[in-house]
Amino acid sequence: MSHFKIFFTIIKFYSVILNFLSKLFYTNYKNTKIVQKSNNFIIVDKAYDLKINSNNKNELTLQTYMKKKLPLLASNHLHHEYYFVHRLDYSTSGLMCIPIHKEACQVASRAIQERQCKKYYVALVRGYLSSNLLDLNFPIGRDDSVTEIEKMCVQNNGRSARTLIVTLESGLFDCYPTTKVLVRPITGRRHQIRVHCSNIGHTIVGDYTYSNKKDVKPARMYLHALRLVIPNQIENINVHTCDPFTENEVRLWNPLFRRYSVAEGLEKIDAFLK
Repeated sequence: MSHFKIFFTIIKFYSVILNFLSKLFYTNYKNTKIVQKSNNFIIVDKAYDLKINSNNKNELTLQTYMKKKLPLLASNHLHHEYYFVHRLDYSTSGLMCIPIHKEACQVASRAIQERQCKKYYVALVRGYLSSNLLDLNFPIGRDDSVTEIEKMCVQNNGRSARTLIVTLESGLFDCYPTTKVLVRPITGRRHQIRVHCSNIGHTIVGDYTYSNKKDVKPARMYLHALRLVIPNQIENINVHTCDPFTENEVRLWNPLFRRYSVAEGLEKIDAFLK
């Protein structure tokens, strides 16, 4: 074999390896995508099992995804390079707002702090709910009985927390009684939806932490931030994704009875709060 053939064989080999690594790198972001972009805000649909950021620069996070997609917007003046004004749990998928500049960050942060922001989630929970609409008010605090991870719980001296839940569908997930629900947390406590669902005996499907490490079979935790509304003086945000937990998207989910569509559920929650 000539030197040229050896050289081109080596180049081709490394090209295949680099292509494979590139696809592997992208796959680890799963279905994360930018769904809306303006001069003020970026709206991202974050994949499940993906951290927002990390001090380990080699770890794949939403931060490194943003650096890959929009490197010119990264700021060396910010510890994690982008304005992350709110968060989603590692296991939760769905919509996040990332302001592009300082003024946008300030108005979005103010809307969130003053509870003008509206967040709606869709989830699959274990069992059948006793009511089509639940208004849960349970204070939440840190669970000091657990030391290896940060876990929250309902406790009398915790911070006030309120969650509205509307039943959308009842059915079976992998032959187990399950309900699809639409959820709006009125407050924004850590793990609030997961804690409140667990407290009423309807843990989110696939929630390893709040099922006491028992719910290990599902491929993910079935909690998704479906709609995000952030009114502000610069540019009002009102974005939603498609429902990712339909029977067409989730092979093990078999809805048997539909109470409300997602649109009807949104209307019912908003009407309840008027």
